[in-house]
Amino acid sequence: MGPSVNPILSRLQPVDPATIFRIFLSALRLAMSSPPPSLRDLKTSAQEQLEYMLTDDDDAPLLAACDKVKLEVRECTKTLFSNFCSLLESLSKEDKTTISKKVKLELLESNLSDLSWVCQISSKLEIMRDVVTFWSEVSNTLIRTLEDETSISETLEIKFKTIEVATKIIEAIGYGTVILPTAKRLHMVNLWLPFARSAKPIIDASSNDIDEQRTKSDIWKTLESALISIILALPSEYQADILSEWLGNKHIQYPDLTEAFEVWCYRSKVAKKRLASCVSPFESS
Repeated sequence: MGPSVNPILSRLQPVDPATIFRIFLSALRLAMSSPPPSLRDLKTSAQEQLEYMLTDDDDAPLLAACDKVKLEVRECTKTLFSNFCSLLESLSKEDKTTISKKVKLELLESNLSDLSWVCQISSKLEIMRDVVTFWSEVSNTLIRTLEDETSISETLEIKFKTIEVATKIIEAIGYGTVILPTAKRLHMVNLWLPFARSAKPIIDASSNDIDEQRTKSDIWKTLESALISIILALPSEYQADILSEWLGNKHIQYPDLTEAFEVWCYRSKVAKKRLASCVSPFESS
């Protein structure tokens, strides 16, 4: 073909792994940064491309989920976790910083968006435990902070972003990606079920766009299914407590725990029958 095609052929050669990793690191730092508004689109692009690099689709991932990659992601997420905690602490008390409440809420929404993205890549890298552990630790403070905010308009998007992240976390717990002790699983249900129940009507009422409504509907359904999955894996007495509260609540429509209720009734009946069959031989003797 001659020397004229060499430049074209050189562009078709596989990229050196060291080069890929170097680009990955640079993109990761940008994706986890807090850039000025003029660079936010670039940050979003970096997040999308990082996710693409790690995606195992028809082609092999551009970057393997090796220990070195996981370590770098973990280090960056630690910084995000630390910043998130500091921001929550700042919002939960009257401090004397020059940053206004509005700016802090904007930062909180941005951090929640980053956490949602971190869930995506952590799932691909199989390191969701870090995010789940962190989320379970800050859930109390986060919910209390959002409930203390009196301005509904300012916190509406933040609440939905919170639901978005919580859904990914609860999915990971509910479907066994991350195994937590019973007490922690119960704690997550007791925190996020009431929050979702109270937030849904307000969030749904604020949305007029059809595509946005469809997206939100999908998230609500996913959260509901994940909550049911966690509930059904709890001991029967805890299930009974949750279902009793649900049946007596005026917001019984969401989450709809009918499936969990039906399964609990069936399991309880079977358990009673088995117990009776075990006791009968002793009584007859």
